[in-house]
Amino acid sequence: METHFFTKLSPKYSTAYRNYYTYQNLISVRTASFIFLTLSIIIRILYHIFPESLTKAQNFPEFNRVNWVFIIVTPLFYLISHLLVLHMRKTRWATAGMALFVFVFSLYLIGCGMYSSFISTSDPSNALTLYLVALSIVSVLFVFEYHETLILLVSVEIMFTMMLFHAQVSATEMTYNQMISAILLAGFYLTSRYFFSYKASYYGQIVEIRHKNQEIEKANNFKNQVLGTVAHDLRNPIAAVESLAMLMELEDIDEDTQDSLSMMRESCVKARTIIDDLLDAARYDNSTNFDTHKTELNGILQGIIDTWNIQKGGKNNVVFISDIKTVYAQINPEKFPRVIDNLISNALKFSKETDKVELHLKREKNKIIVQVKDQGVGIPNELIPKLFERFSGVGRTGLKGEQSTGIGLSIVKDIVESHDGKISVHSVEGKGSTFTIILPVAA
Repeated sequence: METHFFTKLSPKYSTAYRNYYTYQNLISVRTASFIFLTLSIIIRILYHIFPESLTKAQNFPEFNRVNWVFIIVTPLFYLISHLLVLHMRKTRWATAGMALFVFVFSLYLIGCGMYSSFISTSDPSNALTLYLVALSIVSVLFVFEYHETLILLVSVEIMFTMMLFHAQVSATEMTYNQMISAILLAGFYLTSRYFFSYKASYYGQIVEIRHKNQEIEKANNFKNQVLGTVAHDLRNPIAAVESLAMLMELEDIDEDTQDSLSMMRESCVKARTIIDDLLDAARYDNSTNFDTHKTELNGILQGIIDTWNIQKGGKNNVVFISDIKTVYAQINPEKFPRVIDNLISNALKFSKETDKVELHLKREKNKIIVQVKDQGVGIPNELIPKLFERFSGVGRTGLKGEQSTGIGLSIVKDIVESHDGKISVHSVEGKGSTFTIILPVAA
């Protein structure tokens, strides 16, 4: 925190900070005046409840008059501060008149405490305690500029000196009390400037955070626009290449050409997957809310498996194993299959051609357990903690050279958690991996 005991705030935030603390000062004036008025009214009520004991107190006539002054004047400060607060809420702009009003109220508060203590004790040394309390309250409640603090110090010292003359104290006692007053005012100055520095530092941090958030929001919007353009501009040519490859496969071609066409189609599928991953990552930056429907899981999971086996040319190395006949969950029919597809794709990517990938469905009480098991190369232990983090750099190349975007599993985690579910992984290097999804059973 940068302190400003003897310096002013840098011009970068000075005007905005002045508007901010003036508004807070006005709210403090309104609150303090209400509390002070309430205390004055309570004292006036006590005069009527216990008239004998209070009216015979020392200097009662003076205290009685001062109490009436408090009751009459304090509401004016409350009313004016309330109107100024409403005005600042509309304009968000501080004026010199507002600063002067806060300054006058501070003098009023300190003067009231000081004078009340003088007339109640008739001893300046006893009045110093309430004097200290008033200074502490003002230093904490209100924020003053450097020059305002100095003027306030001089004004308070003049008031205290006038009180000493009014009390007709001796020269020695006046010197003694003036020295204590100087110490108290020095403490008030340091405390006031410390709170000024602390609140200025806090305000500067808030402004910087808001500025950074605006920059992040702009960058995020730009990123989404770029990704949308990429999706629009790349999907069409990829689809055209894939369609052309499919048409060429209908003709009589040799084995080498068939292999080349198969590679073209696989590359198109990979490209579409990367585009979908990037778009999903952008969407889940903003919102994870989507509609879900009560869905029977056996049917939807079996459909996913059938599609995979067709894509693999009927090799049937992806199998579905279910321990229950019927179970329902709240599922988004578009997003949840993408979770299973991503997990199966990763399992196949790190498994041999002859290895099977198993999709299990089980139920334990009110929980549905979906597991994707493979017998592949497994995942190193040091990579598992970062496996579901976006752009964590833990993406690995598949056994056939398949590239990874590093965001697929983070999207999977987002989708699963949006279904009020959890996902975890258990893996042993050289023996395979098991991804486990736990979902609540639909009511």
